[in-house]
Amino acid sequence: MARLIVNADDFGLTAGVNRAICELHGGGVLTSATLMARAAATDAAVEMALAQPGLGVGCHVVLVDGEPVLPARGLPTLVEQSTGRFYPTLGTFLTRLVSGRIRAAEIEAEARAQMMLLKDRGVRLTHFDTHKHTHMFGEVLEPVLRAATSCGVGAVRNPFEPAWSVAATPGAPWKRKMQVALLRRLQRGFLRSVAVAGLRTTKGALGVLATGTLDARSVRALVEAMQREGGAEEVFELVTHPGYNDAELAGARTRLLASRDVEREALGALRKSPGLQLVGFGGIQ
Repeated sequence: MARLIVNADDFGLTAGVNRAICELHGGGVLTSATLMARAAATDAAVEMALAQPGLGVGCHVVLVDGEPVLPARGLPTLVEQSTGRFYPTLGTFLTRLVSGRIRAAEIEAEARAQMMLLKDRGVRLTHFDTHKHTHMFGEVLEPVLRAATSCGVGAVRNPFEPAWSVAATPGAPWKRKMQVALLRRLQRGFLRSVAVAGLRTTKGALGVLATGTLDARSVRALVEAMQREGGAEEVFELVTHPGYNDAELAGARTRLLASRDVEREALGALRKSPGLQLVGFGGIQ
């Protein structure tokens, strides 16, 4: 039977995101969520996570467009000192990263601080991923893996989408398809680093290409493609961003607004998917 982790990113971003995650978990379609250590609704998300032990909770490590846990002055290359926040765009972050202007030691220290903040509050972290999938790049992956190992976090998202999942995504723009295909070249190095670190991961992530457009049609197409192409013994992760599009979300500096309502409603399609076993990150070897 095909096994799928259904993970919601951005747990803690807003009250509406928290509400959607808890409702979907209660409805039996969401198995996992990744929690932001420093966000507007993190405190409430921690309380919700502790009250729902069946929900697997990971750390959504934020290194771009957010607020650090450690003091900004201790992160001179990672944090914009004039604002005390991470650099606001992925493009700026990557430009600095590939040019060697961000120190690996700062990434490791901040990632560890985010994981430990959640663990110290009683959250049992099942895995980690990163905001905007920055850990697909080795310069981020290696220090964050070291942080995870030191914190006892045993699994990580494989952020690379299989070719058959890309092909099954309805209406995906060609430019995004090309980006996903090019980034897949990093997967071999990713898997090697994860194996060396001794962490577990999935066979791949579904829905990355569909971020912002994931509707019920897309969910059905991706699940059918996984059942046809994915292999009965493999575990994949469906990456989702459900929520309620309210005033709080509009002020949260996220490009995913109306799509969060659509994704929340779309995940109901999983209830009509026979031959599908929904698992958490504890279900991977």
